[in-house]
Amino acid sequence: MRLCDRHGCTNPGNCPAPKSPNNPDRWYFCQDHAAEYNKGWDYFQGLDAEERDRRTHDEARTSAGYTASAYYGWTTSGDGSRSREEMRALDILGVEPDADFETIKRSWRQLAKENHPDVRPDDADAATRFHAVQAAYEVLRTAEERRTWRPTSK
Repeated sequence: MRLCDRHGCTNPGNCPAPKSPNNPDRWYFCQDHAAEYNKGWDYFQGLDAEERDRRTHDEARTSAGYTASAYYGWTTSGDGSRSREEMRALDILGVEPDADFETIKRSWRQLAKENHPDVRPDDADAATRFHAVQAAYEVLRTAEERRTWRPTSK
């Protein structure tokens, strides 16, 4: 077991941190000391603006595939493109699992209008349904944002 490189620390050192910019040598800290060390770290220290932009673009380009595929819910309900929470939300809104976001939005608006507490002030069940519809839409809206988000490149 490797110990933390911070003097006097006896915790496992399982968090690598660069010793200096553009140097392959690493310190190995425990999580607390790695956070302390990285707090003031500037990855772009000593680089000119052109080199900073090039590195930022290169890193965004190489990690874009992971970011774009992050929404896939492996080993979940349906065809694997939606998580279990999304499938429950689709059931609450009464739409098909392969519905596009515009259909989801239309269903949400209709159900929210029907069950809104201002429209049905004395109906406790309608208020409960309204909150469920709102929560379902929020789950699906967040998932849609994750699916359609693309990193910006310069």
